[in-house]
Amino acid sequence: MFKPEKNNNIDKVSLTLDGKQIFLPAATSVAAGLLGINEPVSKISSTSGKPCSPYCLMGVCFECTMEIDGIKRQACLTEVEEGMEINRGLKGAEEKGK
Repeated sequence: MFKPEKNNNIDKVSLTLDGKQIFLPAATSVAAGLLGINEPVSKISSTSGKPCSPYCLMGVCFECTMEIDGIKRQACLTEVEEGMEINRGLKGAEEKGK
């Protein structure tokens, strides 16, 4: 559904996602960047235990909320920055929802 542009001249930003280094296009939201690299899960629902993904991409639904630099933020409203640390809290949580 979301595919990155074929333009290889796009500036990239290095950041950490769940403990591993990734690169996302500069001047984009965290949610859009993660969708573009096929990382659609933003968190595990605390009520259902199921994976959540960005839904509205305009700050209304809160489905994209994740820990960004130690603070719970909406990824659709947060622009990527060099050195940013993102923790979606997925490790072990997906097993609980099964």
